Amino acid sequence: MLMKENKLVDLSIDFAIKIIKLCENIKGHYSLVNQLERSATSIGANIREANYAHGKADFISKLQIALKECYETEYWLELFVKSEILNRDVAVGLYNQCGTIRRMLIAPINTAKEKNL
Repeated sequence: MLMKENKLVDLSIDFAIKIIKLCENIKGHYSLVNQLERSATSIGANIREANYAHGKADFISKLQIALKECYETEYWLELFVKSEILNRDVAVGLYNQCGTIRRMLIAPINTAKEKNL
């Protein structure tokens, strides 16, 4: 169903790996690190699930969850920078990559919704 399926899956896995490696290096703040790690890895999991959805509604729902997880991940990255847990230079690349995934998710969501009307 996803036109850019492989690229989106690959980007989300690459992003999750970067976040996992980043989180391994952050000392303390375990509950916050856990939140960042969970939201970032959930993006790719939901994209993968969407590819095996039980119909259009399930497909849209999974991609919308992935989209929400992108927004949440961006929030955690911003919070980490503002609270000086994470260096802004490190966060910018991750924030941009998350934004790319987010923008790539919007198109198939909108297309699937239009076809549902």
